[in-house]
Amino acid sequence: MRRFTFLLTILLSFDFAVAEELVVETSGEFNIKGSEIFTVYSKILGRKYDLYIKTPAGYNDKAAEKLKYPVLYLNDGPYAFKVAAGVTHLKSMNKAILVGISFAHGENGQFSRVRDLTPVLDESWKRYRTGGAPEYLRFIEEEVIPFVEVNYRANPAKRILAGQSLGGSFGVWVLLSKPELFSSYVLTSPSLWYKNEMIFDIEEEYSKKYKSLNANVYLATGALETKEDGRMSNDMVDGHKRFVEILRSRKYTGISINDEIVSGADHYSTFPIGLAKGLRWIYQDQWNLP
Repeated sequence: MRRFTFLLTILLSFDFAVAEELVVETSGEFNIKGSEIFTVYSKILGRKYDLYIKTPAGYNDKAAEKLKYPVLYLNDGPYAFKVAAGVTHLKSMNKAILVGISFAHGENGQFSRVRDLTPVLDESWKRYRTGGAPEYLRFIEEEVIPFVEVNYRANPAKRILAGQSLGGSFGVWVLLSKPELFSSYVLTSPSLWYKNEMIFDIEEEYSKKYKSLNANVYLATGALETKEDGRMSNDMVDGHKRFVEILRSRKYTGISINDEIVSGADHYSTFPIGLAKGLRWIYQDQWNLP
């Protein structure tokens, strides 16, 4: 076994003092407790995806054997699942089964996600294929969710969909296309600008047909996600504010909306903050979970 010795130094009153030696031994990779990886072949998509699944603390205890749990479904699994596992580590947040959906096997992650998370074709995107979300949603509804609910004690009435960026706008599209599939949504930095803000048109068409929208919806965008800040090509904050204002103005029955422009956050830091705050709101304020 390899052994490494580090000399620790501590800065005290502008002087360096030598601390005792710290001996470190390698002991393998870090694993997330209670998690498993399943590779599934989607007949709908004709591709393989990994599902990262983690059960909450106490799931296997005899006292909990009749309990059914909420399930948090996450796109961009290789990133989002690890964030969610950290966010839900403490007892007050560790209440749901986590399901992270990976990128397609053998594909570049960005290529996979752009295709799967965009609802309609946008021919202006030359580098990536777009418009695969309808079939990808079928994959989630007809293959992923049944797999989870057959093999785990999942509560079908408490499904949560979380997503960041294109995953966030995918979630908004799911909310307006098949709102009954998930009861709650945690969507951060949603790319509402996609294809000339087509999601606004979809919402308008929905409002002409329906007066109800039964869901808990938490939306968060970083305050730095603007053109003026020089970090974004589109003003994500403006899109967020306009979309939330429209949703609230419809006065849909059954909907509960919580939204936030997160101070000091940019496109790469909003998801961990928003996921933590969104889940806390759903668990405590909407579901009153112990």
